[in-house]
Amino acid sequence: MAIKDVLLTLTSYPDPTPPSVIDHAVSLASLFDAHIAAISCEAHVQIPGSFLGGAGNLGAIVAGEAHKSRKNAQDLLAAFEAAAQKSGVLHEIVLERCLTFEVPDLLMEYARLRDLTIVPVPQSYDQWYAEAIIFGSGRPTLVVPEAPSSGVADLNRVLVAWDFSRAAARAVSDAIPILEKAREVYICTVTSEKTIPSRRSSSELAKNLSRHGIDVIVEEVDAAGRAIGDVLATQIESRRCNLLVMGGYGHSRLREFVLGGATRSILANPPIPVLFSH
Repeated sequence: MAIKDVLLTLTSYPDPTPPSVIDHAVSLASLFDAHIAAISCEAHVQIPGSFLGGAGNLGAIVAGEAHKSRKNAQDLLAAFEAAAQKSGVLHEIVLERCLTFEVPDLLMEYARLRDLTIVPVPQSYDQWYAEAIIFGSGRPTLVVPEAPSSGVADLNRVLVAWDFSRAAARAVSDAIPILEKAREVYICTVTSEKTIPSRRSSSELAKNLSRHGIDVIVEEVDAAGRAIGDVLATQIESRRCNLLVMGGYGHSRLREFVLGGATRSILANPPIPVLFSH
């Protein structure tokens, strides 16, 4: 499926999304000639009435935080509007108003209706929104670091983390429109860390992608006692990759997301944009 409808989530609270993420998202939408919608939420902190009644200026503090969130959201959407108009991409802006704990579900609902959702992950971010979208939307999620190497979406070199799992297969399928535009695609299987169901899976995947006109380089890397996230980070650096494609591993338990080791490691500090699918 072609990528023609993109969603960009812009964080307004507690810290606003960096402008570089907006530039990266608009550049990607332009590359695919896709429509892009940017959404930001005016977030309100919910305080029980009993606390507001006896806490002096607590109510004023809460109102001040809501004002900060609203201004951040408006400024972010204005910056997106300017960038999208300059780039000439079809676009729209969405400003929502909700309580802070409602934001993840709201973004997840919007994400279910888009081909791809772009999520910024600042260093200070607690990953709650990203996890909700990755595991709840049923659609691919592109996680962009706080300071991507360039505001322009660069798809020269893509690394695919492959372990023959359902999540990895889903990620590859979702990423095909991106892989078709890449100059170099590496399929990396990390060995000696866990059992890989089929020794032929990497070569068979290469055959499948070749039928889409995608030439790939198949590699196996011995973990040698290292965590998968560390192995992938090394491969990204040595290959100077611009994008990582991998399955998102985890499940929801009473609204707490239990992440797989590699997913947790990469999501906590993505070195480059990462396309996750679950």
